[in-house]
Amino acid sequence: MISFRELYATAVLHKGGESAVESLLPKAKSASQLRKQSDAYYLSSLCLRIFRAGLKHDMVDRRWPAFEQAFNNFDPFLCAMLSDDELDVHMSNKSLIRHLGKIKSIRANGLFLQDVAKEAGSFGQWLADWPVEDTVGLWLALKKRGSQLGGMSGPYFLRMVGKDTFLITRDVAAVLVAQGVVEKAPTSQKELKKAEDTFKQWREECGRPYCEISRIVSMTTL
Repeated sequence: MISFRELYATAVLHKGGESAVESLLPKAKSASQLRKQSDAYYLSSLCLRIFRAGLKHDMVDRRWPAFEQAFNNFDPFLCAMLSDDELDVHMSNKSLIRHLGKIKSIRANGLFLQDVAKEAGSFGQWLADWPVEDTVGLWLALKKRGSQLGGMSGPYFLRMVGKDTFLITRDVAAVLVAQGVVEKAPTSQKELKKAEDTFKQWREECGRPYCEISRIVSMTTL
């Protein structure tokens, strides 16, 4: 297994120096920072990620203020209470992106956040308490309990809100395959756990958060 030191050296070579590499790294938020964010913030971010999937991000981002207005600033309770008739009204709103499945996911994920808040006190508390050592478990929980959070949507949502996570992008998957960790881009729970175990090894070696490690790994490919 290639060491993290070797990966970092390759990333530095590709990017032209350590400062260039460090300037590109995402930052994970602390547990206290995660707890401070409102449930509405998390629901808005979650839904934003869902609508970005498969679409140009800048186009979705330009329309997001209209979503905030239409969906009561993503108050989880109000979103969870949306009726079918109200969803139909939103589907006729030309200011929004009128994708029925994604519009419906706003209600479903409002319910999801409500349930989590009842269990943990708040969604931010739930994220903060989830151990980084079980990152794949958190991905699976988002997929199972939320709506339209399978594939990379769950991990990208976590990255957006600052919960530490690695991402298995195309470049990262290529490195994992080259190192013999997996035979192809991991999708099954067994393959994902193999990837997670590899990231744990790199994390123990360097002490960096997962988000920095996966970004550095992605810089090693050309």
